[in-house]
Amino acid sequence: QTQLFGVLLAAASNFLISVSLNIQKCAHLQLACQTELKPYYMSKLWWCGITLLGLGEVGNFTAYGFAPIALVAPLGCVSVIGSAFISVLFLKKTMRAADILGGTLTVTGTYLLVTFAPNVPQELTARQVQNYLVSWPFLVYSILEIIIFCILLYFYKRKAVKHIVILLMMVALLASLTIIAVKAVASMITLSVKGKMQLTYPVFYIMIVLMVTSCVFQIKFLNQAMHLYEATTVVPINFVFFSTSAIVSGVIFYQEFQSAALLSVFMFLFGCLLSFLGVFLIARNKKEEQLQVRFIDCGHIPGQKLTGKIQPDSHSSCYGTLNNEDNSVK
Repeated sequence: QTQLFGVLLAAASNFLISVSLNIQKCAHLQLACQTELKPYYMSKLWWCGITLLGLGEVGNFTAYGFAPIALVAPLGCVSVIGSAFISVLFLKKTMRAADILGGTLTVTGTYLLVTFAPNVPQELTARQVQNYLVSWPFLVYSILEIIIFCILLYFYKRKAVKHIVILLMMVALLASLTIIAVKAVASMITLSVKGKMQLTYPVFYIMIVLMVTSCVFQIKFLNQAMHLYEATTVVPINFVFFSTSAIVSGVIFYQEFQSAALLSVFMFLFGCLLSFLGVFLIARNKKEEQLQVRFIDCGHIPGQKLTGKIQPDSHSSCYGTLNNEDNSVK
């Protein structure tokens, strides 16, 4: 029952996030169509979307205290499905065959994820988290992750290689630490609310620092990827990398598949594969909708036909001013 609550909470939170993103998009489109341009933070609709986004993220955070990482992280595909179908209803976008096929694959994969997810106790005490931190599998995993991250950072900083795979791999490596910390913090808060105080242990505050720090740098590299590449390319690749790193970190740190049967592990991974494929189909070849920005067409400036240029050459005597014959331009 506890795990089922976490699943429902994560699914509802991700759906709420998809609703909030579409509301923000709708607010930006409305502001762009108005005669008097206003900043987006003056829109009540935009603030409504931000509020729903905050509630969705809080719900996702809480879900980690009730369900395994390997189950909560891949449920982010609900946000992709919800965003695709909500945009058809509210933003009047066209429904494609790829959206229907991708949604079907993703729903099927989600069903397999929920059915064959590891069933492990989710009440993690501070002492258990301390033991996990000093376990040799996590220490080996941390060393390998640090080495890989430093290599990627070297290519990113020194060689100026800003390929999407390098950027999103750094995001995924940081996300694995974020997920580990989020799971620990959410579990300890849940136990404290139930009466088993865990907030007095130093490991609780260590996990909070780890969560905030890794999340900040994760957002930095993700924003860099969003700046350089289209969102339709970044979203599916980031979802695959994020889910994979989260599952691996849950397996190594929290040993979530320790007692699972081989068939359950295979079906779970098959569900992940279907979800990944569905997300790629939904995001594939989807055109970005550009906001309507008012501008003056320079081709209609009066007097442009009189001269080929408005700004004279720097060597001429009238540099910095308009040509004398361009009276209509003046």
